[in-house]
Amino acid sequence: MNSDLISHLLIQAEKLCQQRSLRLTPQRVEVLRLIAEQKRAIGAYELLDLLQLKDPHAKPPTIYRALNFWLEQGFIHKIESINSYIMCHHIEHSCHTSALFVCDQCGQVEEHHVIGIENILHTLANNSHFKLKHSVIETHGICIACQHIQQA
Repeated sequence: MNSDLISHLLIQAEKLCQQRSLRLTPQRVEVLRLIAEQKRAIGAYELLDLLQLKDPHAKPPTIYRALNFWLEQGFIHKIESINSYIMCHHIEHSCHTSALFVCDQCGQVEEHHVIGIENILHTLANNSHFKLKHSVIETHGICIACQHIQQA
C-alpha cells in the first residue's frame, strides 16, 4: 500500500473514531499504522515485535486489545484461516461484505467489496431472523504474480 493511501486511511479512521466518540490511544493508532503499512497479512506476534521497536514494554495483551478494538470498528479484517490481519479498504462502510483473496504462495491478500453476495447474505439472514454485523469471505489460491513465476 502506498504512503498516500496509508495516510488517507489513517486520517479517515481517526475521523470516524472522533465521530463515534471512541478513545484513540497511541498504541491503537500505532497498531493500525503497522497493519496498514504491511504488504501482506500480519500475525499478532509479528505486530508485537514491530510495536516493541517503538514501545519496548508492549506485551501481547496490548496487541490483542488494539486488534479487538479495530476489528469491532470494522477497520481491519481477521483472516481466520491464517490467523492474521489486514487493513480494510472500505472503512467508511460500517457493514459490508469483503471477499479476501489469499495467495497460498506469497501470502498476498487482496480485498474486494462484494455487493451481489452481500445482498444474498442479507436475504438469507433476514429469512433466518438473523442480524448481520459483518461478513468476510476468504478464498485461497494463487495470485497472478505467482502464476507467472510458475509458468516461467
